[in-house]
Amino acid sequence: MALSISRRVLRAFAPGDVSSLPFSVYNALRGHDCGDSSYVMRPSVLGKTSLDVCRRYSTAILTPNSSEGAFPPHLLSSKHISVAVPDREIGTHSTKTISEVSGTGRKPWRQKGTGRARHGTLRGPQFRGGATMHGPKPRSHAIKLNKKVRRLGLKIALSARAAEGKLMVFEDLEVPSHKTKNIVHFVSQMENAKKILVVDGGPINEKLKLATQNLHYVNVLPSIGLNVYSILLHDTLVMSRDAVNRIVERMRTPINR
Repeated sequence: MALSISRRVLRAFAPGDVSSLPFSVYNALRGHDCGDSSYVMRPSVLGKTSLDVCRRYSTAILTPNSSEGAFPPHLLSSKHISVAVPDREIGTHSTKTISEVSGTGRKPWRQKGTGRARHGTLRGPQFRGGATMHGPKPRSHAIKLNKKVRRLGLKIALSARAAEGKLMVFEDLEVPSHKTKNIVHFVSQMENAKKILVVDGGPINEKLKLATQNLHYVNVLPSIGLNVYSILLHDTLVMSRDAVNRIVERMRTPINR
């Protein structure tokens, strides 16, 4: 099931996506020229200043070791999705073995002379109320994926969102109140935003959490919990400056072996 979900989610990132184009070609297609500035300033709905991230700015930060800018989206593997899906399973399923099921341990009838099949206990799986053979026991469903591969997947997903113009960075994610109508008004002014993922650097602001908890199309995550699966499930990514800095720091941290 995880593989089918992976293929369905990855359809949006075909090899022919525009994120593989050079900076000059991509900006010409969009009609934007970033020039020397790293972002375009525009007034925010929430009274703050938002940073509409250009591809040059995003890829320079999120893919610091790539001279060509964004990574090609077709490098994104279904492994990145199949890793995230099993992690959501609790893994507390449990069935009783022959030593755990309730019942007597007495031999039901003698070994020979009855004409019946020989049995040593009534707790076996062939009897009603008996044990379950080879049934599920509590275990972890986590799938191991190398740290470098995890980082590469996150870089590709973030670069793809930036190339599509679906990545916005704010100085902070402070909201005036916990009212849901503030977020609804903000989302209504965004073009083609069906599902939004809000990523903050540290612990989620209580007002922001209350304002978004009744909206099924807005989800909030701390930067430490950002993953490829969450990015692909949302068409628009809203991040704070602190979240970007923390992700960059995580990308540049040496991997300990």
